Amino acid sequence: MKLTWARTACSHPALSGVSRAHFGELFAELAGPWEAARQSALQAARGGPRRRAAGAGRKAKLVFFNRLLITLVILRHQLPHEVLAELFEVDHSTVSEAVRQARPLLAARGFAVPDRPGVRLRTLEDVFAYAEAEGIGLRLDGAETQVRRPQASRPGRRAFVSGKRRQNTIKSTTFSDGQGRMLLAGVIRPGRMHDQTAVRTEGIAEQFRLRPRVQAKVDSGYAGLAKEFPEQVSAPPKKPKDEACDGEKRAWREGRRRQSSARICVEHTNAELRQWAPLRRFTGRRETYAETHLAIAGLVSDRAARRPTRRETSTELVLTRATTC
Repeated sequence: MKLTWARTACSHPALSGVSRAHFGELFAELAGPWEAARQSALQAARGGPRRRAAGAGRKAKLVFFNRLLITLVILRHQLPHEVLAELFEVDHSTVSEAVRQARPLLAARGFAVPDRPGVRLRTLEDVFAYAEAEGIGLRLDGAETQVRRPQASRPGRRAFVSGKRRQNTIKSTTFSDGQGRMLLAGVIRPGRMHDQTAVRTEGIAEQFRLRPRVQAKVDSGYAGLAKEFPEQVSAPPKKPKDEACDGEKRAWREGRRRQSSARICVEHTNAELRQWAPLRRFTGRRETYAETHLAIAGLVSDRAARRPTRRETSTELVLTRATTC
C-alpha cells in the first residue's frame, strides 16, 4: 500500500515536473534502451550469456517505472536520496543507482523541434542546420549555475570562480528560436571562462562561418561575435561617448530597447530552466553537472515544443479579384 501511495504522489506534476501523459511518453521511449543496457551489464558481469531462463534469479528492488519516477523527482527538487528511499522502502544506495542509470538516458534524448514530432537536435551542427533550413532566427544567451566550492588543495579550483558573480559557477549557452522555445542548451564550461571564449573554443563561430544564412541576436557579451559576423549576428549598439549629442543618445537607447525586446525570449527560456532546483544551485558533484543539465533541458524542450507557433500576419495588400487594364 505504501509503495502504491509513493508512486501516486511522486507522479504528480508538482513533484515530477512533467505531466502524467509526458511521463508515459518518457517511459515508453526509455524502457527499451534501459533494458538493453541492463542486459549488457549483466552479461559483462557474468562473462557470457545467461544460463537460466528469463525471470529466474534475484528480482530487482525497483522496476524501471519507479527508477524513472525517482530520477525525475530528484531532478525537479534535488531531494536527498534518503527521503525517496524511505518512500519506496529501499536503501538509499538503490536510489542512487537508479539515478545513475536513468539520468544518462534522459541526457542523451536531445532537444525537441517545434512542429516536427519525432525530430530531435543533439549538437550545434544540428541546430544551425535546422535554423538554416527553416529560416529560424536564433537567440543566444549564457547562463550560470552556482556549484559547491571545491577544497583548497584541489587543482583547477580557480577555474570555476565567476568574475561576474564572484561565486563558484558553471556556465552554459542556451539557444532558442524567436518564440523562446529551447533548441539546445550546452557548451558547458567553468564559470571563469567568458562567453566570447566559449564561442571560439566550442565551434559556435565556425558554424556561423559555415552557414552564412543563419541569423542570430545576442547580448553585449557576444559583441566580438557580432563584430566578426555583422551581417548575421545582431548585438546591442555601442554606447556613445559622454559628449555625444542628445539625439545620438536617444537613438542608442531606442536601439538597445529594440534589441532587448527581440532577444528577451531567450531570457525566458533560461528562466524555465531555473524552475528546476539543480539549475538554481547545484549541490552534487561537478562531474555530473553536464549530464544533469542536459537531462533537465531536454525535458524543458519537450514542453516548449508543444507550444503553438505564433504566425505573424502579413500586411501586404492582396487583390481580391482580377482587374482589367
